[in-house]
Order: sequence, then structure tokens, then C-alpha cells
Amino acid sequence: MRGIGRPVPGDREPEPVPVRWGILGAADIAVKKVIPAMQRSRWSRVVAVASRDRQKARDAATALDIPRAYGSYEELLADPDVEAIYNPLPNHLHVPWSIRAAEAGKHVLCEKPLALTAAQARELIAVRARAGRQIGEAFMVRTHPQWLKLRELVRTGRIGELRQIVAHFSYFRRDPNDIRSRVEYGGGVLLDIGCYPITLSRWLFGAEPLEVTSVIERDPELGIDRLISALLRFPTGQASFTCGGQLVPYQRFHVFGTAARIEVIVPFNAPPDRGCRILVDDGRDLFGDGVETIELAAVDQYTEQADRFSAAIRGRGNVPVGLEDAIGNMAVIDALFRSAETRRWERPVDDPVGRNSQLQRDSNKH
Repeated sequence: MRGIGRPVPGDREPEPVPVRWGILGAADIAVKKVIPAMQRSRWSRVVAVASRDRQKARDAATALDIPRAYGSYEELLADPDVEAIYNPLPNHLHVPWSIRAAEAGKHVLCEKPLALTAAQARELIAVRARAGRQIGEAFMVRTHPQWLKLRELVRTGRIGELRQIVAHFSYFRRDPNDIRSRVEYGGGVLLDIGCYPITLSRWLFGAEPLEVTSVIERDPELGIDRLISALLRFPTGQASFTCGGQLVPYQRFHVFGTAARIEVIVPFNAPPDRGCRILVDDGRDLFGDGVETIELAAVDQYTEQADRFSAAIRGRGNVPVGLEDAIGNMAVIDALFRSAETRRWERPVDDPVGRNSQLQRDSNKH
């Protein structure tokens, strides 16, 4: 979806008016990935960055050529020139500062996971209605062309009927000083990366899981979940995934249908400077003679995300991952945590926003 809103040959459509963005914090993901990607977006312009350490904000602004640096989040929210906020703060600060940003009149793109629980995420529904601003969750993978192509293949029947999804995502990091190692900050592998196979499975099936089960292993000293195996039962199939925070780095995503399977080689951390490949296998033999390789051009999925979200602010298209979708994802995460404790199948808690119908509507729009 790179270049959303780009005129076709012969059109006289004007260039978009970029959305003026402020960055709430100078986290690594913002400084190293998201801000540079936003600066390459035709639809976005980063005009300010804030940190509780003013010098850190100034350093980031200087390094990235951002016009204004603030020494507090409040100063940034008070800037009348800022239209939208990107919130990459630690997980436990996502909802409080997203609420404050929306109430200050800013649109909000909040880093995943949107909240620590579904109940916490639901607080944003009333805020969105009251503030009249767009609020979304930053699942950049949902805007990458390899995923849009994969879903197109599934929806057009290339693999027959979708029945099963199998995914793995792992890395190794064990640092007591890292915020992802702190339970009270929303650390742990399920919230950090387990949310990815969940959102993609829900998106591909176009429905919410009926029930889920999991096995979780926790770090004996840090207390965070470091290894999870999960199974999600959907109305028309199943999804399973494993995620580890103290394992060898590896990631894969497999989609199985009645007629073929699809394998995504680099599903979650697609590089901005190299093309991606997805493999379609009709299963005619076990040595790969029936495999078709689909090459996707190199894109920056954070730029794609910025394009889509900023375009939605300007009235073009929809927020890629809206609040109802985000709440559905958090409800599954809640249920997986419960299942690990009860050792039973758990149902994602129902809520009043109609997640299944909303997810299907979003699936049809995008």
C-alpha cells in the first residue's frame, strides 16, 4: 500500500497535506525505526519530539532534524501545531498517555500492545467518541505488502479453505534493566511479540477465536513470561503459535488450506532494504517441486503504517488497526494468561463493541 493516494497517470490530484506528528518519548523503536520511516512518508511530517529528559529530546531532534524538542510530554500535548501523536512509551503507559493525547485534541497511534488488558483498552472507546479523534494500534505488519498479498491469496481461494495457521517468533534477551523484563511495566513475551501471531490469525480468519488454551513458562527470577505455546480455536479452523524471549532468534508463519499452504519467510521484522518472499506450495511432493516463490519489493512497513494512518486522518481510508480490533486482540491475550493459570480452555471475554462483526467489516474494507 506504499503511496496511498498517489495519483494515477493523467490525474491532477494534488499532493497530500502531511499530518504534523509529535513523538511521545525517545524510545529506541521511535528513534531508530518509526521516526525515520515517518519522515519518508508523503502523508506525514514529524514536527516535535518529547522526553522527560530534555537533553535526550534535544539529541533526538538534532540527530533526526526535528524542529522542536520538549522536556515533558505535557509540553508536547500543548503544542497547537501537533495534530497526531505516536505513543511508543512502556506498555503500562500506553492507555494513560493515549487518553491524555486524545483529550488534548490529538489523533493517536499507540504502539502495540495497546493496553495491558482488554478492560483497560476499552477505556479508549469513550475517549475516542468524546474527543472525535482517530485512535489506533501500531501493528505495522498489517500494512506490509507481503501480508496484503497473502490475505488476497487466502480470500481468492488459492489455498482452498483456510484451516490452520502455525507460527513461531523468538529472540534472546535477558536484561533485568530492560522494561520488557519488568512485570509491572507489562513485560514478558506474550505482550511483546505473542500479540503478532494473534492479530494476524484473527485478521486472516476474519473472526475471533471461540476459545484458547496455553502453556506459559516464567523466568524464575524476573517473573516475566519467557516462553508460551498457544492454541486458538476459530469457527472454521485453528491457529497455534510458540513465542520465546530467551530462545535463539527465529520467525516463521505458515498458513495451511485444503489445497495449498503458504509460508512467510520473514513475517514480523521485514527489512526495509530487502525484498520479501512468500512461498505457495500445492503439496504435490515433499521436495518442493510444487513451490511457487512470490517476490515482494522492499518497503518500510513503518512508512506504510504512517501513510495509512495519516491518510485516514485526512479522510482517505481507515485506520489500519482500530480500537475494536485492538480490544479483540487484548481479549485473546487475557484469555491466554487465564488459561495458563487454570490449565483449561478459556473464552475471550465478550464486550459490548461487537468485535466479530467489526473485524469482518475491517477485513472487507482493507
